[in-house]
Amino acid sequence: MNVLAALPPLPNPAIDYHAIAPELVLAGTIFAVLVFDLALPRERKWMSMPLAFVGVAAALAVTLTLVGSHRVLFGGSYVVDNFALLFKVFFLSVALVVLALSFRYFRDGRYYQGEYYFLLLSSFLGMLTMPSSRDLLMLFISLELVSAPAFLLAGFRKTDPRSNEAAIKFFLISVLSTAVMLYGMSLIYGVTGSTRLTVIAQRLATPSGTTNLALAAILFVVVGFAFKVSAFPFQFWAPDTYEGAPVPVAAFLSVASKAAGFAGLLQLMFVAFLPQASFWAPIFAVLSLFTMTLGNLVALQQRQVVRLLAYSSIAQAGYMLLPFALATASMTAVNKEAFAAVTLYILVYAVMNLGAFAVVIGLAREAPGILVSDFAGFGQRAPAAAVAMTLFLISLAGIPITPGFWGKFFIFRAAIDRGGIGPWLAVAMVVNSVISLVYYIGIARAMFFEPLAEPVRPARAPALITAVTMLAAGGVLAIGVFPDLFAHFPQLSTLVGR
Repeated sequence: MNVLAALPPLPNPAIDYHAIAPELVLAGTIFAVLVFDLALPRERKWMSMPLAFVGVAAALAVTLTLVGSHRVLFGGSYVVDNFALLFKVFFLSVALVVLALSFRYFRDGRYYQGEYYFLLLSSFLGMLTMPSSRDLLMLFISLELVSAPAFLLAGFRKTDPRSNEAAIKFFLISVLSTAVMLYGMSLIYGVTGSTRLTVIAQRLATPSGTTNLALAAILFVVVGFAFKVSAFPFQFWAPDTYEGAPVPVAAFLSVASKAAGFAGLLQLMFVAFLPQASFWAPIFAVLSLFTMTLGNLVALQQRQVVRLLAYSSIAQAGYMLLPFALATASMTAVNKEAFAAVTLYILVYAVMNLGAFAVVIGLAREAPGILVSDFAGFGQRAPAAAVAMTLFLISLAGIPITPGFWGKFFIFRAAIDRGGIGPWLAVAMVVNSVISLVYYIGIARAMFFEPLAEPVRPARAPALITAVTMLAAGGVLAIGVFPDLFAHFPQLSTLVGR
């Protein structure tokens, strides 16, 4: 008798292709870019970018058709809901911006353009799957798909020793953090017997979830993600990596890669690990306080703008970590407010930071070193770009009534409502915002109040760079004037209380 014939047939669940259509479209675009680049002559390699841009735009259009739907796939391991769709739209929008920032930079330099766009889109594919992953294995695969191409992107300036050093440092520290995180996930599975986030939450709410082994496992996972979001004391890779990488890659790492880490962290802490919030919330309080303080104090000493923005990014990560310190296992309303606050700040931070990097990329054509002193007289040579840059900088500092102010205001309000340690963390955030104003205003002062040593000549950025700068400036103004409209989306996409 045939043993295989006697076995029951394997289940063949129907796959909802509409739910995973954005990922399928982007994966098809990645394959098309790779094949298309092989057929292009050297002088036409730049055509990979328009193809990538069209593919990402198509993926964004498909994503918008899913708005308002709730799809559960693969037994609950993959979910398409408001939270996932918000971040998918966010990541695809950021991808369009990064592609626009990269076009002239990589076309004018001696770079392998097809490979660059292939790696960049591969990383964004991991970002698309990250917010839908409701299983530890799916989260891990998504996170590594985000990180692995980034190692190569950071070292894309192959003839520059600083770029090689940045890529190696990024790779080695990332591998170490991944090993720690994976070890923590394996312990979580050993304690709870599941990799599903909702099941883990149920098991951690039992007495077995309070054992030292379970708490150690949570700590290991937090350490792994702390590296991904460049939190203290795992932030030391970021400045060298940002400085050594091509400037569009630095923009990508500071916004998209960081946001992907936070998308995963939100699901872990506010869903899977929420029953043990009394254990990990104080850890996030320490991480937040030291991350924002260290980032701002060291940024005061920087004279190279990309390094300055790298330390600024570290400080901004500290602000984003603060709402995690407010979580509790019992106060659902406070958790929802904290969850919405960090989500909103991620969104507004992207607009501010991408705009600032757009101006820096435009200046890099004239001053490859990109020092603060290179901005001297920029207000006379490119008044529109200088005004936009000032707007981005004061928004990052949190000056009223900019998006940065509203983002910090919602975090501040959540901290005050929480009580306990919350008000003290809110005060620390305000103090750090004041400190950050010093180095942000330093760049603005150079643009408008430091004279040029030579006759003024107009500064002209490529059309795409100018378009991104103006678009980001318009976004900053819109969010500043209508904060409630943008604050509405994170509140609808919360995972808390489901």
